[in-house]
Formats: sequence, structure tokens, C-alpha cells
Amino acid sequence: MKKPGLNNAQTLKYVSLVTLTVQNALLGLSMRYARTRQGDMFLSSTAVLMAEQVKLATCLAIIYVQSGGVVQLFNEVNKYIIEQPMDTLKICVPSFVYVLQNNLLYLSASHLDAATYQVTYQLKILTTAMFAVFILKKHLLKTQWISLLTLIIGIVLVQLADSSGTSNENSNVKQNRTLGFFAALTACVLSGFAGIYFEKMLKGSNVSVWMRNVQLSLCSIPFALITCYANDGTVIKEHGFFFGYDKFIQYLILLQAGGGLLVAVVVKYADNILKGFATSLAIVISCVVSVYLFNFVITFQFFIGAALVIFSIFLYGYVPVKPIVII
Repeated sequence: MKKPGLNNAQTLKYVSLVTLTVQNALLGLSMRYARTRQGDMFLSSTAVLMAEQVKLATCLAIIYVQSGGVVQLFNEVNKYIIEQPMDTLKICVPSFVYVLQNNLLYLSASHLDAATYQVTYQLKILTTAMFAVFILKKHLLKTQWISLLTLIIGIVLVQLADSSGTSNENSNVKQNRTLGFFAALTACVLSGFAGIYFEKMLKGSNVSVWMRNVQLSLCSIPFALITCYANDGTVIKEHGFFFGYDKFIQYLILLQAGGGLLVAVVVKYADNILKGFATSLAIVISCVVSVYLFNFVITFQFFIGAALVIFSIFLYGYVPVKPIVII
């Protein structure tokens, strides 16, 4: 018989992966729709700030439940944040990077269709691997190097695919695929660096992932606030902070905030193969839905490129089992 704890862990693993798949697909599609629909355009910089506030509130709530009360929550915050200011300041590095990355993702979603955006953003696998080699001194397997090369070829094919039928007539932003690609590329580089930096800090201390996310949000919120007024100060002054907001934008903010926290759960309970499956399925969902929602045309070149990207994701997460030699 299987132990109850094992069953719970298995259930959590698959539930978290299904949730991550749905969240990944919905986020790309929702960001694209939010940036191309008719009506007043919301300010993406304020959406990034609101998402960080939601993440902060959620992590504090989780720590509150785990610690057992308000007093214990304040003790945890005091112990790991107030009494360790230098440790908290180190988190400012990925905090600033994440704020910049999230703003770039909105820019990319404004100029790339959801399917192309979803595929292109998988370049974060390459940048994460490179930073893991240089910062964490990790050694990649031959299959992983092959997968990274396959990933690059796949994304090049997707970017070079004819997308003349993918523009959205209702878009408030003039489409510029080159700008969208470089925004996504820069976001991938930032994602790789911040992810490895954050992983190094998690492994180098006994601070929980939820408390680390509290530190991240506390540092990110000031950066995000500065970004709001630096980029959109005139619009905020004239129309207000929540200009263009409606229930869909509120949902988008919750979706974006939930994604960052969901990754922490998946990292804990799932392996690389299953995470690759979730990401690949999200790409397929995005492509299919884009056909019906955005009149996206899947060309043969795009299909081959997306297939190579999906294959590379599985290949990167595959770790061959060494045969047992019986003497």
C-alpha cells in the first residue's frame, strides 16, 4: 500500500502542474488580449506594481497560516527582514530585475501574437542554463547542449515565419515584431539571471521560499512605483492610477501574481520532465486558442519551429539513467 504522505505529494505534484499549464497558457493569451482589445489602454507599469502587492499579501497570509498567528508572523518578519537588513538588500538585485522583466513582457505581448510570444519566451531556458553554468558552476549534459541548440533553431524559425495574418485590427498599439522580439529576448536574459540569483540565495540560507518572496515584493514595490511615475507619470496625473482598469485587468493582475507563486510549488513537488510537459502543453494551447481568438495563421514554418522548441524542452529535462552493471 502507498503511504498517505506519498499520495498527497503525488496529488500536489500533478495538481500544481495542471495549474501551471493553464496559468502559462492563460497569461500569454490574456496579456495579448488586454493589449489589443478596444477601449482605454491600461498602464502596464501600474499592473506590475499591483501584481507585486498581491504577491506580498499572499505570501504574508501563507506565513501567517504556517506560523500560527499574528504575533508569530511579526516575529518571522522581524527575524528575517528587520534583523537581517543586508540579506534583504541582496534581494533588491533580482527585485529590480523582475520589475523590469515584467514590464518588458507587457511590451512584448503588445507586439507579438500570443503563440509567437509563448514560444519566444522559452528562450529563458537558454539564458537560465547559461547563468547556471557561469554563476552556479553547473555542468550541462551533452543532451542539454543539443537541446539548447535545437531551442535556438526553433525560435529562429518561429520568428522568421510569415505572420502577415496575425495582426489584430482592434489593437491600440502599432505592431512592431522586431520591438516585440527584442523585448522578449531582454526579458529572457533578465529572467535567467534573476532566477539563478534567487536560486543561489534560496540554497545558501534557511529562509523559506515564502519569506524570500516577501523580501522580493518589499524590494520590488518601490522599484515598480518609481517605474510607474517615470514612464507614465503624465497619464497617471491626468487620468488616475487605475486608468483603463476593469474586471479583466483585475483578473490579469491576479493571474500574473499567482504565476510567480505557483512556480515555487512546482519547483518543490515536480521534476524537470513534468515541468517540460506543462510548458509544452501551454504552447500548444496558446497556438490553438490564438487561431480562434486572434485569427492566428499557423504556417508550416511556425509549426516546425514550435515543434523543435517543444522537443528541446523535453530533451533539456531528460536525464538518462545509467545502466546498472552486474559483475
